[in-house]
Amino acid sequence: MSKYRSALPQRRGAFLTDGGMETSLIFNDGLELPHFASFVLLGSTTGRDRLKAYYRPYLETARTQGAGFVLDSATWRANPDWGDRLGYDAGALHAANVAAIDLLVELRDEWETEAMPCVISGAIGPRGDGYKAGHMTAPEAEDYHRTQITSFAGTAADMVTAFTLSTIDEAVGIARAARSLDMPCVISFTVETDGRLADGTPLRHAIEATDLATEASPAYYMINCAHPSHFEGALHAKEAWVQRIQGIRANASTLSHAELDEAETLDAGDPNDLAKRYHQLRQSFPDIRILGGCCGTDHRHVAAIAAACMPFAATPV
Repeated sequence: MSKYRSALPQRRGAFLTDGGMETSLIFNDGLELPHFASFVLLGSTTGRDRLKAYYRPYLETARTQGAGFVLDSATWRANPDWGDRLGYDAGALHAANVAAIDLLVELRDEWETEAMPCVISGAIGPRGDGYKAGHMTAPEAEDYHRTQITSFAGTAADMVTAFTLSTIDEAVGIARAARSLDMPCVISFTVETDGRLADGTPLRHAIEATDLATEASPAYYMINCAHPSHFEGALHAKEAWVQRIQGIRANASTLSHAELDEAETLDAGDPNDLAKRYHQLRQSFPDIRILGGCCGTDHRHVAAIAAACMPFAATPV
């Protein structure tokens, strides 16, 4: 059923992905997303059409720039605890995760070309608040997240990506669950303004410890939901752990997570400045080849990032 599960093409060339889905839909489109959950839109034809419309400008940018595209599903909140808060039982939550992938298959059928491969990723979010350190052990996280990964494993999803993680244990649990289900997995950590995880763990230690505990089973790592100025100083060229970071989905805003939590308006930052920072990151860390955005970004930011960073040559895995 999957097209790229056995060989992820974004590990070899330039790929784009989308921006801050939830902030874009809430602040730019005026939609109400309870508990920041975009998967609720999958329950209606109008909602599904709105999600398709959200992805299309990003896909158009990728086509224009000659890049591939990673289609991440609208399922960051579609795990058991958040589903329960939203009134979704296990069956309804499974159906939502499957529907999210089916929608991306429709988009891939519409947009993919030989020059523009479209990889489908089942998006996983943290069990709790991504801005705060969780308290699960790795075995607890493996058991908890297995439910959602199992849903994705039975679809055309090529991989899963766990976004906005703030602890090593949750990352390890997700990676182990994905490996047991033969699903390629990407781990994306978020950091505070000091470049460390919410519990103070250095990013380097988070990646190295996750690799050690999982036999380096994640396909690669990403950083999301932080401005480049928050993590640039934590990266050091030519160190092995940095080479494991192959994607960036940064915030538009330089505000801290605590400040963003209190904000009542969207801070869209400066798309051109953000694009320059991505260009500098690409120059220093050429293994970073999957580029997108997170909170506060929309298709304008990703278009600016693509214009600043692409094309760049494919490199062997």
